[in-house]
Amino acid sequence: MVWLYIALSAIILLFLLIIFSKLTIHLNFFHHNDNDELSVVFKLWFGLIKYKINVPLIKIDDNSPSIVVKGNTSMGDSGESESSSKVQQIGKDYIETQLSNAKELIQHVFNMQVIVSKFMKKVMIKRLEWHSLVGVGDAAHTGIITGALWTLKGSVVGMISHFLRLKEMPVLSVTPHFQMAVIQTRITCIIQFRIGYAILAGLKLIKFWKGGRPNFKMNTAYAKEKTKTV
Repeated sequence: MVWLYIALSAIILLFLLIIFSKLTIHLNFFHHNDNDELSVVFKLWFGLIKYKINVPLIKIDDNSPSIVVKGNTSMGDSGESESSSKVQQIGKDYIETQLSNAKELIQHVFNMQVIVSKFMKKVMIKRLEWHSLVGVGDAAHTGIITGALWTLKGSVVGMISHFLRLKEMPVLSVTPHFQMAVIQTRITCIIQFRIGYAILAGLKLIKFWKGGRPNFKMNTAYAKEKTKTV
C-alpha cells in the first residue's frame, strides 16, 4: 500500500512539473537570394530535452509550380542521437488540403478564436531580431524598397505585439546596397510559454467541440518524399 502512495505521489509531482515547465523555441531563418535555411529548436528543462528541426534547402522546383523542402530532425545533441532526413515537394494540392483541414477544424470548435487568442496572450517573445540587406542596382529604387521594408517590419511587429507578449523591444535593421542587386534577411526569435497553458487550450478545444468527426483530408501532395535514418 505504501508503494502505491509513493507511485501516485511521483506521478502527481511529475504531472505538476510538466504543467509548470516552460517550453522554449529558438527559431532562426536566413534568406540570401535563392538560398534559404530554417532552423527550429525546442528546449525543455534548460535544454535537458532538445528536439531540432533543420531545413537547409527551400527552393522553387524548376519542373512544376511547387516548393522543394529538404530537412532533417534530431533529438538531443547532434551526433549523439538518431536523426532522420527527408525531401518533400509541396504544391498547390498540399496547400489546399491544409486550408480545407483548418476550415474543418474551425467549424467544429465553438468560439475557437477566443481560445486561441487567450493562449497567444500567454506566449512570450523573449527575443526578436530581424536584419535585412537589400539592393536592386539602382539608388532611387533601392531607397523606395528600403522605406517599404521599414513600413512592413513596423506593421509585422505591431501585429505580433497585439497578439503576443514582447519581453523586450525587437531589434530591426534595413541596410540598403546601392551598387548591386541583393536580397538578404535574417530572423532570430526566441518564444517561450508554459506547457500547462497549451494543455489548457487543448482541453478547451475538446470541451467546446461540436458536431461529429471532422472530415480531414489526407496529404497527397508530396510528389517526392524520401526519408533516411542516419
